[in-house]
Amino acid sequence: MQVDFLSSVWILCSTHSSQGCSFLVGTLQESESENKLDGETASDSESKSEFGGSPPVPTSDDTPEVLNRALSNLSSRWKNWWVRGILTLAMITFFFIIIYLGPMVLMTIVMCVQIKCFHEIITIGYNVYHSYDLPWFRTLSWYFLLCVNYFFYGETVTDYFFTLVQREEPLRILSKYHRFISFALYLTGFCMFVLSLVKKHYRLQFYMFGWTHVTLLIVVTQSHLIIHNLFEGMIWFIVPISCVICNDIMAYMFGFFFGRTPLIKLSPKKTWEGFIGGFFATVLFGLLLSYVMSGYRCFTCPVEFNNDTNSFTVDCEPSELFQLQEYNIPLVLQSVVGWKTVRMYPFQIHSIALSTFASLIGPFGGFFASGFKRAFKIKDFANTIPGHGGIMDRFDCQYLMATFVNVYIASFIRGPNPSKLIQQFLTLRPDQQLHIFNTLKAHLLDKGVLVGSEDA
Repeated sequence: MQVDFLSSVWILCSTHSSQGCSFLVGTLQESESENKLDGETASDSESKSEFGGSPPVPTSDDTPEVLNRALSNLSSRWKNWWVRGILTLAMITFFFIIIYLGPMVLMTIVMCVQIKCFHEIITIGYNVYHSYDLPWFRTLSWYFLLCVNYFFYGETVTDYFFTLVQREEPLRILSKYHRFISFALYLTGFCMFVLSLVKKHYRLQFYMFGWTHVTLLIVVTQSHLIIHNLFEGMIWFIVPISCVICNDIMAYMFGFFFGRTPLIKLSPKKTWEGFIGGFFATVLFGLLLSYVMSGYRCFTCPVEFNNDTNSFTVDCEPSELFQLQEYNIPLVLQSVVGWKTVRMYPFQIHSIALSTFASLIGPFGGFFASGFKRAFKIKDFANTIPGHGGIMDRFDCQYLMATFVNVYIASFIRGPNPSKLIQQFLTLRPDQQLHIFNTLKAHLLDKGVLVGSEDA
């Protein structure tokens, strides 16, 4: 109604030039702008109109009937507390089980979680997109997921299963032309997208094209980094994930019982008390968990593929990172704790960095997800886990943590890998091997590591 009135005033003013008319039109435009909700801009309104108002994903109470009956006498606040608590314990139990089942099962679970998170995000876009009856959005989204996974997992197989790949002729050919095949697959999807463009809906289709690629960047790339962290040793997989889980739980507990001061507008239920309490609890938890796990080779040794048994092995001599060492306590703290030295694993020092990131920066992954959900007026990504929302609601912080751990390992931990160098050396031609051998021998003679025949 106001838009029609504004148009009428503008037409009237165009036939009668007047400063008063200009002022009136400007005032009405400002009034219209102020009536937009939550700082919505004109471009937001235009996008909202084209997207059909972004219908929210329906959410319903899918709490198991058994829990509903058992908790029927509690207030909604305490009922939600018990539901979240019980299902959190169930998820932690499941986490312990898959750790016990070994690296291969962990990788499979990461892959399943990745697919489910991708499905939840793409579904939000599809709920908007399908109403226009435009072709191939969902098909192309899953096709691009397949292409990106083929590229990343192909790179991983070539890197960590090099000997096996070179032994099997089909795998060797696929490995040699892997990147070309990956690019050809992506190019096919790109051409299919261009052919699917429909007049009058170009912008919407490019929105969805960008939507799919950002989802691939956030979900698939990060899950690939999680698997890379796992190959460095299960401790680099378990400790970061456990720190995020601990921070999530403890921040919720401190916020539930002591929370008074709001932390951020994107998540009104988050409080400073929960944020700070979660930080200290997570750092302490990280130190204790790292101390326990550093004593077991099955957690500290890199996950490697044994070509003789065609299975994964986690047996090695622990590096200095996982050997107890004695550290001097600063003089300032000696009078407080009463000790001059302390014995701990060097990895525990690294765990402080991991737990600090998990508790101070990791939550911003959750804030990002909260902003995303508010933009589309939905409560959760899905209803997969009662009281928790979708899988993406539980893993929004994990993906940010995975990137940090991968960068941290590459920057401060990882060094040259002799086994990979030897694997590549053995695949060279004999003349290339001989050249490298002579070069290495001459280098070691110059360094004095080897003694020449004339010296002997």
